[in-house]
Amino acid sequence: MDLLEQCRIWNENDEYQKIIDAIEAIPESELTPELASELARAYNNAADVGDKEYFEKSVSLLKPYEEYFEGDHCWNFRIAYAYYYLDQEGLALHYFENALEARPGDEDTMEMIKACRSCLACPHFDKSFRERTEEAWAAFVKEEAELRSLMDQKDQEQGGNRILKKCGDILHLAFKDIAFELGFNGTKYELILTPEGDRARLFELVYFRRHVPEPVLEYWNIWVGRQPGHGFGLHRDGWEVSDDEVQVWAEKKDEQNVSLALYCEKLLPLLKEKEEMAWWMLYTLTDQVLGEIPAIAHIYGFEVLKEPKEEQSIILTDLPGEMENMGITVYKDADSYLENCYSAYELEPSDDPESDWRLDVFAGATRCIPLLNEYLNNESSVMDAFHKDGAVPGFFCYPTDDFTGEERAKNMLDFRDALEEAVLEKAGEDAVTFLGGASGLYCGYLDFIAWDLPAVMDAAREFFEAGPTAWGNFHTFRRNVSAVRLYYREEAEAETEE
Repeated sequence: MDLLEQCRIWNENDEYQKIIDAIEAIPESELTPELASELARAYNNAADVGDKEYFEKSVSLLKPYEEYFEGDHCWNFRIAYAYYYLDQEGLALHYFENALEARPGDEDTMEMIKACRSCLACPHFDKSFRERTEEAWAAFVKEEAELRSLMDQKDQEQGGNRILKKCGDILHLAFKDIAFELGFNGTKYELILTPEGDRARLFELVYFRRHVPEPVLEYWNIWVGRQPGHGFGLHRDGWEVSDDEVQVWAEKKDEQNVSLALYCEKLLPLLKEKEEMAWWMLYTLTDQVLGEIPAIAHIYGFEVLKEPKEEQSIILTDLPGEMENMGITVYKDADSYLENCYSAYELEPSDDPESDWRLDVFAGATRCIPLLNEYLNNESSVMDAFHKDGAVPGFFCYPTDDFTGEERAKNMLDFRDALEEAVLEKAGEDAVTFLGGASGLYCGYLDFIAWDLPAVMDAAREFFEAGPTAWGNFHTFRRNVSAVRLYYREEAEAETEE
């Protein structure tokens, strides 16, 4: 009997630790995909509900073989099961659906899909992002003096990893995944939280930055995004390039955006050998010259050329000045960008009253286009990223047929503004960030990110109960889950009569 067959017998007898001990004892070179999957199942089965370490181990064993096990029910079920108990129900749902596709009608899988959708419709977290933020900053206050001491040491080769680990451990109290840099500018220490080009991520980072305790700022600058500068050089894998060695052609696309074409003769061999790396180096260099936030805010298109254009170019160093000459108001920081990044949009509405929420929208405005796009495309990667950290992007929806008369449109907008003000007053600015809203054929919508969802929902429920509309719902920015009813007049009246 081979080990794989023995493991399956142990599993039938609930002897999970024997499976773990046996497979962990073999050399890594002998760990086949099938054995890794069996080991992951054993960790799943041996874990208690709150045993995150075992479930994380299961994911780490299964993830490398995703392509190998494509279309396999067991592999998909096992990784979905681990994600579910890691409170990552969005990822779990994806893999449970794959498992069901591989084994249609499987009752266990259908039950888990139902459980995932229930959790995603109205997420509950051990700690909200508001609480996680408070905890992380409290830890930073306790540890920052030691961080400064470590950064002052001359032998950074020895202490560098320790510094990054200590700071990373603190930041991971708030963020499941976080990219950051540390430095010293000659006057203050610097912690740079980088969104890595992710516009939606900025909302979390800005919220976190706004809650930095005052004592920290005596010694530290806390930045969202790398700051602009000049005279940069970039080194990677033996390749080196500086900002004055790159030619740029900048074309203004609209009032606030430019499209860039870059050419660097020095990197032409790299462009032929490793095109992706050449693009990364030039985009990163552009980030450093402009600053990470201006790059996110204003770069509409980015192209790397294999030969220069005939038109007059500028060097990359001069790009910030060139953009100002174009009349572009360059955002210097993430806060000001997010406050002013509303995008108005128009859509072709569905006149089917049974269609998914928001498909009746004909016009709206938003500060977070990625969320809206993913919802309309029935995707959820942005939602999953927020979910990992205990934050919930969503919207309130309510009927518009209660608004009549000549000033119907104005009254609808006034109602939405009143809802926003009421939630802010009741739940507090620490609980919510509003993103915009939309008008539909049948419903009105108010969009937000909840940093403390229960507080936000309670505030909205109170408003709807006292308001003129027949009902009010909450819905996350996920198409594949149901709405949560906050208020329904007929139910409230029936309860009153009883």
